Amino acid sequence: MIKNISNLGDAAIYCDFGSDVNKEINQEVIKYFKTLKSKNIKGITNLAPSYNKLIITFDLDVINYKELVEKIINLKPDEISETASKRKKIPICIDEEFALDIERVSKNTNLNIKEVYKHILNKDFYCYMTGFVAGMPFLGDTNKNIRLKRLETPRVKVPKGSVGITEQFCNIYTYESPGGWNIIGNTPVKIFDKNKEENPTLINPGDSVQFYEINKNEFNKIKE
Repeated sequence: MIKNISNLGDAAIYCDFGSDVNKEINQEVIKYFKTLKSKNIKGITNLAPSYNKLIITFDLDVINYKELVEKIINLKPDEISETASKRKKIPICIDEEFALDIERVSKNTNLNIKEVYKHILNKDFYCYMTGFVAGMPFLGDTNKNIRLKRLETPRVKVPKGSVGITEQFCNIYTYESPGGWNIIGNTPVKIFDKNKEENPTLINPGDSVQFYEINKNEFNKIKE
């Protein structure tokens, strides 16, 4: 449930579901997000869910802060639809060319490389949110024995499709961009397709993701 609702500037509302980052709280965020989205409330211009927050921007010429807060408060539990979670299987190539930081991960976790990948490939990841760059999924929760910090010096360019881990999360870079995550492989699958107007994002909040290993030849075939 929402713990607090407050202003965020002149035309935005900040819905706080708590400080913890876990699946249960995140599912509440997603339920509110999907319910508000389905209701098409006049004046709402954007909904942005995160781990445990929901930011709602609105048009002051159509609706004011007080009116919108009242609508949010009056959302009854039975009106909040269950998360329609989808399971996605994503191929990952862990060839040396793509696994840029696997040696660092192995050294800092005191696990050999096979053990590291065992924790990645035998895991159902939960998508908490997408963001940073368009469609980038933030997937939790990595096993505690492979959690480590970001790179001390971030890369200027991380290749598109790179799969990285940091702390409790795993992500997939949907575009080439700067970044400091520990890169352990790459997927040839297009996670975000800007040419798809209806649903350009392959992995959405609430979905589960399982990685499976492919070799470089398979990678290239899928890429083509």
